Amino acid sequence: MRIKEVAEKLGISTRAIRFYEQKGLVVPEKQDINQYREFKDHDIWRLQTIVALREAGMSVADIKVALEKIDSKDKKEIQYYLELQRSVMFSKWLEIKQMIETTDNMIQSLKEEHVLPLDDIYQLAKGSKRLREHRNSWKDLWAFDEVATVHDERVTNGDLSKYKDYDKALQLTVDCLSPRTGEKGLDIGTGTGNLAGRLMEKGVDMTGVDQSKEMLRHCAEKFPEMETKLGNFLALPYLESKFDFVVSSFAFHHLTDDQKVLAIHEMRRVLKPHGRICITDLMLTANHPSAPNDEEGLYCASLSTVLALFEDLDYVTKHQQINEQLHIVYAVPIR
Repeated sequence: MRIKEVAEKLGISTRAIRFYEQKGLVVPEKQDINQYREFKDHDIWRLQTIVALREAGMSVADIKVALEKIDSKDKKEIQYYLELQRSVMFSKWLEIKQMIETTDNMIQSLKEEHVLPLDDIYQLAKGSKRLREHRNSWKDLWAFDEVATVHDERVTNGDLSKYKDYDKALQLTVDCLSPRTGEKGLDIGTGTGNLAGRLMEKGVDMTGVDQSKEMLRHCAEKFPEMETKLGNFLALPYLESKFDFVVSSFAFHHLTDDQKVLAIHEMRRVLKPHGRICITDLMLTANHPSAPNDEEGLYCASLSTVLALFEDLDYVTKHQQINEQLHIVYAVPIR
C-alpha cells in the first residue's frame, strides 16, 4: 500500500507518516525501481499504534521506547508506559480543574462585589499557583523501585525503626476501619499490597496506588485480582466520589507539611459522601518530638496538626497510639 492510501485509511496526513519515518518509528520497504514507500500490514498496524499513543498524549520519544517493548513482546513494560501516561494525564486534568475552579471563584467574586475586586482575584490566583507548585513538586527521593524486591523482608524483620510493630499496625488499621463486604477502598502508597491484601480478606474491593512500578509489579504478583495504578498522594488517578474509604500506612511521612494538606483534599475528592479516611504513620508528639533517622526524606507530621486539619474540614477523628511514634488517625465527616 502506498503512503497516500495509508494516510487516507488511517485519517492522518502523509506529512505525519514521513515524520514518524524520520524519527525511526516506522520503516517501510522501498521499491528498487523508484524508491516509492511500500507499506505492509505490519507497518500499518504500527502506524495505528503510534496514532493511538499520540492521541493518548504520549511523546514521540516515549512512543519509540514503547514500540521497542512491543517488538520484544514485553507486555508488562508496555502496560507501565500506558499507566505512566495515564498518571501524567490525570495530573494535567487536575491542574485544569483547579484553574476552572479558580476562574469560577473570580467570576463569583465579581458578581458579588459589582466591581473588579483586584485584591481578591490576586489572592485567588496566588493560591492557585501555590497549589499547582505543591502538586508538581512531588519527587521520588527514596528509590522505591530499587528496594521493591526486599521490601517485604525489610518490614517483616524490622530492619528499620520506622517499621517497628508493622504487622500489628496493619491489623489495627483493618480493625479501625471495620470494612464491610463489597465496599470499595483505596490504599495510597500501597507498596507490595500488604495492607490492601488484609482488607480484601474482609471482602473489600481494593485498589492500590503507588509511585513505584516495581512495587506495583510485586503487588500484582501477590494479589492479581487487585487493581493498581501509578500515582501519588498529590494526583490520585481517579475521578470524584469513587471510594467508600481511603487508607494509607507508612507513607504519609514522605509528604511535606504543605503536601499533606493537598493530599487530604485529594483523598476527599475521590471519596463518596460520608467516605472515611484512615492514616497509619509515624507522627510527632510532645513526648516524642523527633523522627527516626533511618533515611532521608522523612517529614513526620505533628499528631496534633493532623487532627486539627481534619477537624477544620468538619471531620470527627479517633486516634490510637501503637508505639512511641506510630499512630492511627481515623476520620469520618460530620455531614
